[in-house]
Amino acid sequence: MPNSFKTAALAVCALIAYPAAAATPQPQATATVNIKKPLTISRVSDLSFGSIVLSGATPFTAVVSISQTGVLTCPATVTCSGTTSRAVYNLRGSNNQVVAVTSPNITLSNGTNTLAMTVSAPATVTLTSSGAPGNDFGIGGSLTLTDTTPDGVYTGTFNVTADYQ
Repeated sequence: MPNSFKTAALAVCALIAYPAAAATPQPQATATVNIKKPLTISRVSDLSFGSIVLSGATPFTAVVSISQTGVLTCPATVTCSGTTSRAVYNLRGSNNQVVAVTSPNITLSNGTNTLAMTVSAPATVTLTSSGAPGNDFGIGGSLTLTDTTPDGVYTGTFNVTADYQ
C-alpha cells in the first residue's frame, strides 16, 4: 500500500467519531421545594376611634391616632371619648414563615364628606403557629382633623393582603 494511501486511511480513521468518556460534574445539582400551607387571613375586630369632639380654639389641626397595639393618642385640641380599638386580623399558614402584610391608606366617608386615614400596619408577620389558632396582628391608623371637619359618622373599609415572602 502506497504511503499516500496509508495517510489517507489514517485521516479517515481520525475523522470517525469515537464516543468520549462521559463527564460528570462535581458536585451534582440538587432539587429543592418548599411546600407551604395556603395563607388565610380573617378579620377579628374593627378599628374604632370612638367619639371625637372638635373642642379646641379655632383654627386648629389635630392628629388623632390608634397604634397597632391599640394605644390612642388624642391631642388637647380635641376631646376623645368612648370605646376605642385597633383593627385585628388573624393569619394562618405554615409555621416559621415570614408573611408580608400590605394595607394602603383608606378614605372614610359619612355619605357626604370624606376623611383620609393613614393606615399603620406591620410590614411582616412571622407565623409562630401552624394552623389554628394562627397569629393575630393589629392595624391602627391616624386622622388629621381641623376645626372645620364636618361632623358625622365616618366609615371605610380596609384592603389588607398577606403574601409569603
